[in-house]
Amino acid sequence: MNTDGELTGTETDKDKNCDTFTAQSRNATALFLFLSPLITFKRIVKNKSTEQFSGIPYVMTMLNCLLSAWYGLPFVSPHNLLVSTINGTGAVIEFIYVVVFIIFATKKEKGKILGLLTFILAVFSAVAFISIFALHDKKRKLFCGLAATIFSIIMYGSPLSVMRMVIKTKSVEFMPFFLSLFVFLCGTSWFIFGLLGKDPFVYIPNGFGSGLGAMQLILYAIYRKNKGEIKKPTGTSEGSLEMGLGNDKAHQGKP
Repeated sequence: MNTDGELTGTETDKDKNCDTFTAQSRNATALFLFLSPLITFKRIVKNKSTEQFSGIPYVMTMLNCLLSAWYGLPFVSPHNLLVSTINGTGAVIEFIYVVVFIIFATKKEKGKILGLLTFILAVFSAVAFISIFALHDKKRKLFCGLAATIFSIIMYGSPLSVMRMVIKTKSVEFMPFFLSLFVFLCGTSWFIFGLLGKDPFVYIPNGFGSGLGAMQLILYAIYRKNKGEIKKPTGTSEGSLEMGLGNDKAHQGKP
């Protein structure tokens, strides 16, 4: 900084490099979160069965990614293009998961997932249509931001049913460590990004996700020695965590 209090070229370059690094870090943690279910899908393809895994989280995460990607577009929310690019990538990845899940799911499960997929595409289309033709400027950003925030919270809140199952069975068999880790890292990094940018539609849902990710890691630390040793409680159903939800017969039920 010079004597007039203005940033010098060197300081400006440092700030830009810092911003680039933090942006890359946020995108990396989000990408790892989207890719974390690959191990589970390798198992599904190998066994040619979806077993007890639920397809609902992937469909709901796809909707969250679509809405978040839409929110980050310049004509909706300026200066949030990174939000749009990483979530656009996530939407493609989640769509692939959904297709693979449908291929190996039972007939009943196929119908449920296809119905839910139709519903989420209708929701996204409605949000996009309304935001383009009925709303403008701040009202458009508010509407799209609220929609993205609601479904982000639903996505991040999905592990609650599985966390309950972990406590009851005292086993982390269906709560993958890396998924929990990247839920925490992704939520935390985007929470900080939202705070710095003073964007409540980014920091509120991701702060929620960061807290839930931390809770999952704590549970994993407590019950990690019991992995693979499921103690099924009487009168309860089994569950599984993938991108948020287990097959606890409870919806949302997830980054």
